Amino acid sequence: MNWTGYVITILLSTFTGWVTTWIAIKMLFHPRKPIKIFGFTLQGIFPKNQQLIAQKLGQVVSKELLSFDEIEKKITNPDNLQKLKPEIEAHIDNFLRNKLKEVFPMLAMLIGDKTIEQLKGAFIIELENLFPVLMKTYMNKLQNDLDLEKIVTEKIAGFSAEKLEDMLDQITKKEFKFLEFSGVFFGLIIGVIQVLFMLITR
Repeated sequence: MNWTGYVITILLSTFTGWVTTWIAIKMLFHPRKPIKIFGFTLQGIFPKNQQLIAQKLGQVVSKELLSFDEIEKKITNPDNLQKLKPEIEAHIDNFLRNKLKEVFPMLAMLIGDKTIEQLKGAFIIELENLFPVLMKTYMNKLQNDLDLEKIVTEKIAGFSAEKLEDMLDQITKKEFKFLEFSGVFFGLIIGVIQVLFMLITR
């Protein structure tokens, strides 16, 4: 075999490595609908397992990523109320000094600055005690009314095959390109090994 044959062998092996990897990647998504060939059903891995993937993602999101226990801890954290405290005090102060006059004019005349500050302080203390209880009750009700696992599962399962492919392609585009490059690289290596073997055994 002349050098042209060796070069062709290497190029064919490299091309085969790329094509094989490219086909394997495409078969993750295609064919989108089941196709029967010689008694075998052929369908892309993701379209075929879309419902199962949706269920698993729903479980992960509801139990790991968006756990109601974690959300409750964040919401009922006293630091959250402290961050809102200046705004709450401003609203209470505005109510006692201005809006109260509109509702109870006579009562507002009897309330001075000292009384307003005392009332404001009492409201804030009561709110600090009431806030965690209200948030906890709200989260319990929300957890009963909102099934995160079901929502995520239905959303993913309802994606069209095109949308699912586009979404996963955007996430793993670089990885797919790397896989194609790896196919080319290993195809090249195999081709070189074949040529070396042919040279040795001449």
